[in-house]
Amino acid sequence: MRIVIFGAPGVGKGTQAHILSEKLDIPHISTGDILRNAIKNETALGLEAKKLVESGNLVPDDIMAGIVKDVLSDKSCEKGFILDGYPRTLEQARLLDEILKSLPVDSQYFLAIDVDDEVIVQRLTNRLTCKICGNIFNISDLRDLKICPKCNGIDSFFKRKDDEESVIRNRLKVFHSTTKPVLEYYTSQGRLKYVDGTMPVDKVAEELLQEIKA
Repeated sequence: MRIVIFGAPGVGKGTQAHILSEKLDIPHISTGDILRNAIKNETALGLEAKKLVESGNLVPDDIMAGIVKDVLSDKSCEKGFILDGYPRTLEQARLLDEILKSLPVDSQYFLAIDVDDEVIVQRLTNRLTCKICGNIFNISDLRDLKICPKCNGIDSFFKRKDDEESVIRNRLKVFHSTTKPVLEYYTSQGRLKYVDGTMPVDKVAEELLQEIKA
């Protein structure tokens, strides 16, 4: 079972990928983690990527695709995987198609969690992070804005820079400009299924599982 999951920043994609990973007993693979691990483990492609990253350049699509293919071909992904954060461009989508063709034939699902931009902005601007335990909370879920409910830290909350409204809107702009063609690519082929991400977390997970079963 191979699942590719899409969603703008703040839709809860990481949370849902983690839930699906546990329920389906297949690994959740984040592209960011893939790249960091390839560099850390000094794989051939990882070393190439390291040179580019350290010189301030983006990792080309062909190198990133090679790194993704190495991970998806690993024995740990034998039963399947949930791919998160890739593809982000139309060229990457085409390269992923080639990667999937090279793997043993299995069921494939392309899922997108959909949330209106204004809802995302409201969600993320209302987040606070505890500087002691690192947990993230929504202001509306906190009984006391001075005490962390996880570690009991006092006056430990702060707002991350990437939770500022201007930063969020820019991230959404970038997401839509780069990923919209990817979503249209899969939609035109009848491969992409959308799920309403404004529902409660457990309901979103239930809907995603229903789409997979369907």
